[in-house]
Amino acid sequence: MNKQEFATGISEKMKIPQSEALRFIRAMQETVSEELGRDGVLVLQGFGTLTPWQQTERAGRNPKTGVPCLIPPRVSVKFKPGKQLLDYLNRTE
Repeated sequence: MNKQEFATGISEKMKIPQSEALRFIRAMQETVSEELGRDGVLVLQGFGTLTPWQQTERAGRNPKTGVPCLIPPRVSVKFKPGKQLLDYLNRTE
């Protein structure tokens, strides 16, 4: 699913125009990015938790040439799914 399909799904469920759904998605992206950029943790009860974490510098290699290189440190995001999401994904019918 891409952003446009996501917006279509939201607009159908909320019965709002697709342009409003896209505005909502952009606002959500900005809010999440700002919070994680401040090293904050975002908890969406039942859905999951987004946590920024610092990856360390590590050795790697270019997959095309095999030449070793150093991968610089960077901030990444971990997602821990919530209980309701896990229950939904693992439901038995």
